[in-house]
Amino acid sequence: MPVRRRGNQSRRHPERRADASIAPAGDEALDSFERLVVRAVDGLDPRLQRLLEEVAVVVANEPSPTQRLENGLGPYDTLYGLYEGVPRVAWGADQVPVPNKITLFRVPLEADFPDPDELAEEVRRTLRHELAHHLGYDERELHRLELE
Repeated sequence: MPVRRRGNQSRRHPERRADASIAPAGDEALDSFERLVVRAVDGLDPRLQRLLEEVAVVVANEPSPTQRLENGLGPYDTLYGLYEGVPRVAWGADQVPVPNKITLFRVPLEADFPDPDELAEEVRRTLRHELAHHLGYDERELHRLELE
């Protein structure tokens, strides 16, 4: 599955950015779920979009076995999204930078939100939720902010 990155390169080289309105032919074509993700990113406030310059946004079908294990998921549990990396508030100059990544999981989202409008809203909500983890918010704080 192709990795969709948004950030410095797409801003400096707009010709490299995937256009959600007209999908290119062949293997580079965006499917409908990937278009929802692009629209969710494009719909963010510009200040939040700038934060994505340091985060890759990736689409995967389901959490990997490693992601399931690391997040304590049971056999019938799943995730809509996952932030992996070092939150901005925790990173220090003495640390080796690790890639920051938000993964949105297609299968659980599409299974739980068959209505296209509800799916689009949940993709937006999940993206904001995972971006908040990049800013250092934990689950308790996200619950308080109604971003759970």
